Amino acid sequence: MTGRTTLRLNRLRRDTSGERAGRPVAARGAKPRRRGAQPKVVALGGGMGLSASLAALRRITGDLTAVVTVADDGGSSGRLRDELGVLPPGDLRKALAALCGDDDWGQTWARVIQHRFQSKGDLHEHAVGNLLIVALWEQLGDHVQALDLVGKLLGAHGRVLPMSAVPLELQALVKGHDPDRPDEVDTVRGQVNVALTTGEVQSVHVVPHDPPAVPEAVAAVLDADWVVLGPGSWFSSVIPHLLVPELLDALIQTKARRVLSLNLAPQPGETEGFSPQRHLEVLGRHAPKLALDVVLADVAAVPDRDSLVDAAKRFGAAVELAPVARTDGSPRHDPELLAAAYDRIFRMHGRIGPWR
Repeated sequence: MTGRTTLRLNRLRRDTSGERAGRPVAARGAKPRRRGAQPKVVALGGGMGLSASLAALRRITGDLTAVVTVADDGGSSGRLRDELGVLPPGDLRKALAALCGDDDWGQTWARVIQHRFQSKGDLHEHAVGNLLIVALWEQLGDHVQALDLVGKLLGAHGRVLPMSAVPLELQALVKGHDPDRPDEVDTVRGQVNVALTTGEVQSVHVVPHDPPAVPEAVAAVLDADWVVLGPGSWFSSVIPHLLVPELLDALIQTKARRVLSLNLAPQPGETEGFSPQRHLEVLGRHAPKLALDVVLADVAAVPDRDSLVDAAKRFGAAVELAPVARTDGSPRHDPELLAAAYDRIFRMHGRIGPWR
């Protein structure tokens, strides 16, 4: 490493020292916020579900932290993970893109980091953001500091953290994974295989079985006013957070209010045929000590409200139904409608925060 490079990296470390100390990455040009002026929100998940939640939450708070699963083993992330032994960067990249603002700067950078190369060579289907994140990991030798730096470059409206400091392998017990043996239970390995299985997922676990949590992620959960879990792929993006012991302990011990945001529809393969209440039942089997305050669901996605209310009561939670889906009929959340639902929940449930 040259002397010039060393000076540059030292300068970058100083520039991100505030974020590393626990202060969120501010949007480009944002004014300093008075501490306590907005709710401190932590959102947990991965993939497009977490992106939808972040796109909504950044509209109602500037104190936002995403804690992202690190079990992806497919596509560009899987290739970088296999070749370099790094955390899979894809879900982290998607979270950063979701936190970009709606101005020209934010939307330009969101498109850039999501851009995938198209070629006949080794770069085919690699995402620009994945390469940028991994390059900074190698340069700085620090997962959190590198992600803070990318967030600063993008003007992200929040902070992105990995849930664990080591890449995880997701494994599932699946009944009928082999169509020729519909009653047998097999172990299915890898997030992609779990997400695509045509069998019935019974349970999931991660390898290593006792992975270390990222300390900053644990601290964020303990310091939050609100924690949002979901939406997203239930077994491969939502439940994995409950399989990191230190993170689960923080979710149980935190004084924050906890919101579970349900999916708009069952996911083909992974949760085929699941009712809203069954999503809660499998969550409870993986984390029986976890309490919730609110379960949020789209009003059109709940055919049996009473059954969902009964399932939510086992967690100590109330049910909030609201229109949160896009009006085009696709099973995607509308960021403005979801933001309105979160805002109403934050105002009406539990303590009224100082941001009001």
